[in-house]
Amino acid sequence: MSGVRTDATILVLAKAPVAGQAKTRLTPPYTPEEAAELAAAALEDTLEAVAATPAARRVLVLDGSPGPWLPAGFEVIRQQPGGLDARIAAAFAVATGPALLIGMDTPQVTPDLLDIDWNGAYDAWLGPAGDGGWWALGLRAPDPQLVLGVPMSTSWTGAATRARLTGAGQRVFDLPMLRDVDDDAAASAVAKEAPTTRFAKRLDELGAAVSAR
Repeated sequence: MSGVRTDATILVLAKAPVAGQAKTRLTPPYTPEEAAELAAAALEDTLEAVAATPAARRVLVLDGSPGPWLPAGFEVIRQQPGGLDARIAAAFAVATGPALLIGMDTPQVTPDLLDIDWNGAYDAWLGPAGDGGWWALGLRAPDPQLVLGVPMSTSWTGAATRARLTGAGQRVFDLPMLRDVDDDAAASAVAKEAPTTRFAKRLDELGAAVSAR
């Protein structure tokens, strides 16, 4: 176990898995309902990993309403309006100590990956994503200004975030690179990397239905 801080917060930025609103880039080949099922599985895998990670607070920053997929032990707050940078900044603003923020697009995440050594020599932790973005951002001293104005959902988001952090004097530790579930090809790749996850099992089940159409 890493150096545990009793005041650490893990933030999960997520969208409720509603058909037509979640994982829309998986449609096609999946129907909106099937894409929502995959979103729910990915979210459950993510929340399970967070629940098993040492932290004082576990906060789901949600666009939508909680469902039966929400485990015990999580605070739920509503996402603030605005662009993704503003929503991430607002999420960090609720933390009262060091905080790690992740999304719901990496169902292969594990507690070991999320167990940050807050007592080490670094100020920030950045988990790059294969598409050029990032899947995790940890800040020893959360400051919304470290995120506001950074371009999001681009192939250079990760580089821009790193530049913002280092420009502010933050010592950055690189977490392992993970692949986001953005489209069907990425979903298949992630399922192969983590075959025991709910996401992988549901993708396998739905694959038979897609092939039969």
